[in-house]
Amino acid sequence: MTDASPLLEETNVDLLLSEPELETRREHIVEFVAETVENAGAEGAVLGLSGGIDSTTTAHLAVEALGSDAVHGLLMPSEANADADETDAERVAESLDIEYDVIDIDPIVEAFVEAAPDHAADDRMALGNVRVRTRAVLNYFVANAESRVVLGTGNRSEAATGYFTKYGDQAVDCNPIGNLYKCQVRQLARQLGVPEDLVTRTPTAGMWEGQTDEAEMGLGYDELDAILALYVDGPFSKSATRRTLGVPESAIDRVAELYEKSAHKRNMPPAPEPL
Repeated sequence: MTDASPLLEETNVDLLLSEPELETRREHIVEFVAETVENAGAEGAVLGLSGGIDSTTTAHLAVEALGSDAVHGLLMPSEANADADETDAERVAESLDIEYDVIDIDPIVEAFVEAAPDHAADDRMALGNVRVRTRAVLNYFVANAESRVVLGTGNRSEAATGYFTKYGDQAVDCNPIGNLYKCQVRQLARQLGVPEDLVTRTPTAGMWEGQTDEAEMGLGYDELDAILALYVDGPFSKSATRRTLGVPESAIDRVAELYEKSAHKRNMPPAPEPL
C-alpha cells in the first residue's frame, strides 16, 4: 500500500518521507522523548488517548522510548464522542500493554456550565474548548501525582493552522510529533505497525458531536499539508503554489488566513515593551 495521497502523487510534491528518512525521524523522536523525561527527573509520561492517529502514533513512540510500564494513557470521553472513539483508544492501550484509565469528563464540564453565566453554554465553540481544557487539567493532575511529563499529540499541520485549543490540547510538556505534517504522521504510523483502520480514521478533536477536523477547517489534510509545505513553510508564491498543486486560490487564501489568525496561539502571551 502506498503512503502517498492522491494530490501529492499527482503533483510530485516532495513532502512524503523515504524509508531511511522515516527511520531517522523515528529514532530522533524516540530519543527526544527519553531525554525529555530524563531531564525532567520524571518517572514516565502521561498522554491523552483518543483512538486517533496522532495520539496512537505518539503512544507507540512513547512506549518505544520509555517502555510500557512508564506510559499512562488517559481516555477522557464526553457526550460529544462516538462510542467507537473509546473502543479504539482502549484497543491502542491494550495492544501496547500500557496502564490506562477511562474518565468521563461530562460531570466536570457540567460543573463549569452550571457555574458560568447562563448564556455561556449556548456557544458551541466555547463549550467544546471547555471539554478540551478539562482533558488538559486531568492530564496534569495525573502527571503531577505520578511524577510524569505530559506528552502532547499535536502535529505540524495543526500547529500551523491553529487547530488546537489554547491552553488545552497544546498545554503539554513536549510535542513528539510536532514537526511532522499529518501525511507524515500517517507514514510513520504505518511503519510503527498501527492498524490501517486507525491510520485512515476521520480526524476529530471531539469538541462536539459529529465534529471533524477537515469540515471545520474547510479543506482536507492532503490539500492542507501541500499548501503549508509549499506556500506557508516553503518558498513558493501563491501563483506558483496554485499552478503546482492545481488547487483554487481560495484554498491557499484559507490556509494563509488560518496561519495568520492563529499566530497568537504559537507565541507566549504578549506584555508591554519595557520602559
